[in-house]
Amino acid sequence: MAMSENKARSLRGELYYAFTPELLNQRRRCSQAVARYNNSGEISRRKRVELWRDIVDDKTPLPPLAATEEEDEELFAEDAWVEPPVHIDYGTNVELGDNVFVNFNCTIIDTCRVTIGARTLFAPNVSLYSGTHPLDPEVRNGTKGPELGGEIHIEEDCWLGGNVTVLPGVRIGAGVVDVPPYTVVAGNPARKLRDVPRSTNAEKTSGAQAALERDRAAAEK
Repeated sequence: MAMSENKARSLRGELYYAFTPELLNQRRRCSQAVARYNNSGEISRRKRVELWRDIVDDKTPLPPLAATEEEDEELFAEDAWVEPPVHIDYGTNVELGDNVFVNFNCTIIDTCRVTIGARTLFAPNVSLYSGTHPLDPEVRNGTKGPELGGEIHIEEDCWLGGNVTVLPGVRIGAGVVDVPPYTVVAGNPARKLRDVPRSTNAEKTSGAQAALERDRAAAEK
């Protein structure tokens, strides 16, 4: 099935509408897969990998079952290890490298692509937010307004401590952390950097509203 223009805009980090039937269904699919993962209890490594692949919609076949449980676990030694519970929006925009460890209570808002490089380690309560909202409240408009985002890329061999939050558009790697976009206040104590924009009419000028209308028209044909 062809990707809608609205969905393509979301992946590019442009204004798009999140509460369309298409995207609601995609989040519902992921929510159900995440629930199975989080509620799976004590299961084999094979089953854990299988349930994770359901979340990220990875269709790669599992290797044939080995002769013993220990040998079978070894088949998945390089697969990412994600401790439940985990919280994810779509799953299909998440990519984990080999030998990644994600501790419990990780949140990934994968509006845009989120990649985690090989051998990277997450402590508990790490949050990756690739989605955000317009600063102009007249554009934001609750669930009826458009949203946007920015890709998050965490490179190889990183270690994120407990309660770290990564914002849209950030790349972490080689000792460098980008300054996150959409910053209005910062510091401790917080200080004002700039005013919130008003009356930008971005939902129209960006083309997001027109894209949604074209998608709806195409669906009615």
